[in-house]
Amino acid sequence: MNTEQFISQIATASIEALYGKVEPQMVQIQKTRKEFEGDYTLVTFPLLRMSRLAPEATAQAIGEHIVANNPSISGYNVIKGFLNLSLSPAYWSDMAEQIASAERYGFAEPTNRNVMIEYSSPNTNKPLHLGHIRNNLLGYSVAQILKANGHNVIKVNLVNDRGIHICKSMLAWQLYGGGETPASSGMKGDHLVGKYYVEFDKHYKAEVKELVAGGMSEEEAKKQAPIMLKAQEMLRKWEAKDEEVYSLWQTMNGWVYEGFDVTYKALGVDFDKVYYESQTYLLGKSLVQDGLDKGVFFRKEDGSVWIDLEADGLDQKLLLRGDGTSVYMTQDLGTALSRFEENQLDDMIYVVGNEQNYHFQVLKLVLKKLGYEWSDNIYHLSYGMVELPEGKMKSREGTVVDADDLIEDMVSTAREMSAELGKLDGCSEAEADAVCRMVGLGALKYFILKVDPKKTMLFDPRESIDFNGNTGPFIQYTHARICSILRKADEAGIEYKSAAFGDMIAEEVELVKHLSQLPTVIAQAGETHSPSLIAAFAYELAKQFNGYYHDHSILREECEATKAMRLRLAATVARTLRQTMSLLGIEVPERM
Repeated sequence: MNTEQFISQIATASIEALYGKVEPQMVQIQKTRKEFEGDYTLVTFPLLRMSRLAPEATAQAIGEHIVANNPSISGYNVIKGFLNLSLSPAYWSDMAEQIASAERYGFAEPTNRNVMIEYSSPNTNKPLHLGHIRNNLLGYSVAQILKANGHNVIKVNLVNDRGIHICKSMLAWQLYGGGETPASSGMKGDHLVGKYYVEFDKHYKAEVKELVAGGMSEEEAKKQAPIMLKAQEMLRKWEAKDEEVYSLWQTMNGWVYEGFDVTYKALGVDFDKVYYESQTYLLGKSLVQDGLDKGVFFRKEDGSVWIDLEADGLDQKLLLRGDGTSVYMTQDLGTALSRFEENQLDDMIYVVGNEQNYHFQVLKLVLKKLGYEWSDNIYHLSYGMVELPEGKMKSREGTVVDADDLIEDMVSTAREMSAELGKLDGCSEAEADAVCRMVGLGALKYFILKVDPKKTMLFDPRESIDFNGNTGPFIQYTHARICSILRKADEAGIEYKSAAFGDMIAEEVELVKHLSQLPTVIAQAGETHSPSLIAAFAYELAKQFNGYYHDHSILREECEATKAMRLRLAATVARTLRQTMSLLGIEVPERM
């Protein structure tokens, strides 16, 4: 039981002793604001109907009853209708012991709830970029947080491996590639394919310009450009399973998958299952027929199938083209149904940018109208775009921030800044390499994940590798610093692993108070799908420990019992930093 639950329990007991049965939602507990004395606050306004007293009198009566009946509460004060309760030093000593003794304090017991989370979802016509990095890091971290909440988590990737955009890269490679391969060029496969996507766009624009110069309207020129007509013909051949086109498609997609795997490994993300759009795009057609049979959908004169959502404040939505071909919505309906049925899912989370908010609103509504109650358990984890000081990225023009380049730049910058600050002194070359990769990736991941997912963010690589302030490297360095203290203690033969938490000073109690919040933070991060809550907790813990360590000696403390207690508290802080950062997919070094 965490502290908030404990306070809620004893407050409920006192309220019921004084006024009778109380509904759980009426017992509102929150952390006491910093400007007031106390640890937790009971809001009495919901209880006034029961007490039939003024807010202050109600708070006074409940406070007196709680203190008289609970030795863990050392005192209380009343500010208007708010009852501020102070926990006793003995309570915090017991809490410190509970936290230090639990290897996974704050992590929930198994819930047997099956949750699928889809993230990454790249196209196979270009390499991963900065926007994909936010998606992957967010998806992976939310999966880790949901596991910490006791759920069974299935991480999946849906690769967009078909469509006109793929054919553009294929055609440009055929026309201008001269047989170039990843092996012959020395390029990663995804980079090579992306190169020809940009090449297609260059030739397409030149052809459009030439047609416009010849008197054609720009709109017509875009439709009639020869290279675009060839790409559309290639797509038709792919759908007809033309042997030559299909073989080229398999070859070039294979190059891309090998490239993606390298990037995923460097980022430290993985998947339990990969779906391919070429295998799922036909799913959903039977659902469309089902919707027609039920009268939920309607067919237009051209044979296309639609649903009218105007009564729900939306518009009419296309579900199947007149020629019988699928649209994204057709596929997503079928994929959702097959996933829920095959995996007995309780929840399905899609990590997709906020430009798709409307799409997922429609998806849920259509499934609901088809009678699938589990549609309420579909959640779109919508996130804002990542912007750069120079503005937005454009794949077609080759102006994106490439994921591989960014990762290596982060590692290189981490090495440069670590060396300047002497953080690598005494490290072997192998240790320095490992630390710089940890710090560079930790900086990148933390900088992205500390921002609320819904917000658009501006990415600044150098700012992210600051060893002071709210950054990954600051937290990583705090962990390494504690590890250094513990190594020295071990070398000196100091036994601290079973030290008692006796009389703690105020700063030590504050550290324990913060540590005790972890179960609540993990639960809230799981409910809101927000790694930023975990990041904020880890930063505040690191900041508090650094302030404490600056003012109070650990290894030079003369009292042996106090020294051992401080070492055990420090070890608990290090373990908690390690575990919370792992929820963000971030490793923490033991030396730096």
